[in-house]
Amino acid sequence: MCGRFTLFSSPERLAELFDLAEPPQLAPRYNIAPTQPVAIVRADARTQTREWALVQWGLVPSWAKDPSMGSRLINARAETVAEKPSFRAAFKRRRCLIPADGFYEWQRTSKGKQPYFVHLRDGSPFAMAGLWEFWTGPDGSALESCTILTTEANELMAPLHNRMPVIVAPEDYQNWLTIDLDRERERASLLHHLLRPFPAEAMEAYPVSTYVNSPRNEGADCIAPLVC
Repeated sequence: MCGRFTLFSSPERLAELFDLAEPPQLAPRYNIAPTQPVAIVRADARTQTREWALVQWGLVPSWAKDPSMGSRLINARAETVAEKPSFRAAFKRRRCLIPADGFYEWQRTSKGKQPYFVHLRDGSPFAMAGLWEFWTGPDGSALESCTILTTEANELMAPLHNRMPVIVAPEDYQNWLTIDLDRERERASLLHHLLRPFPAEAMEAYPVSTYVNSPRNEGADCIAPLVC
C-alpha cells in the first residue's frame, strides 16, 4: 500500500517534469498523510492542458453519503480498479498523476515496525498513478479527493510489503492522463499495461527513524537515514 509520502522538489523542477504552464505554489512536505491536502496533476477537460490542483487524500465517490468514506479509500488496487464501484467512474474519466519524491513503508520485525524511505535511485521526483473525484454535500459544499493506485511489490519492495504504489514513467504521463471515451476499450488495454511494478533497479530504500510515524511530525528529519 502507500500510506505516507513526500514532495519537496522545487516548483521549477516540478513544472518542467509535468509540463505545467507555471511553477506551482507549494511548501516542501516530508510526511504527507491520508485526509491531508495533496497535489495532483490532471488534464483540463476542455483544453487537455495539464493543471495543478490540491485535493484531499482519500477518495470520496460522488454517491457517498458523507465524506468520511474517503479515509478508507486512500489506495485502489490496480487489478480491480476498473470494476470496483468506488473507483470505476474515476478510472474512466478522472485519472491523475500524484507527484512525489519518495514514500514510506513499514517492515514488520521482531522489535516492531521499522519505517523505510523509498525513492528513485537518481533522486528525481516521480509520479504515482492516481484517480480523483468530486463530491457534493447535501448543503451544496464541494470536495475534490484522490486515491493512489497500488500494484504487486517489485524485488526491492517485497521484503517490506507485498504492495507498492504504481509509478508512472514520464513517457507514459500523457497516456495516463488522456481521456477518450470514444476509444474506451482500446485505451483500457493500454492503461492496464501501465499498472505494473516499477523496475527495482531504479529504486532505493533505507531505514529511517520512527519520528515519521506521527503525521504531526514534519521536516527533513523524517527522511534522515537511521543511525544504528
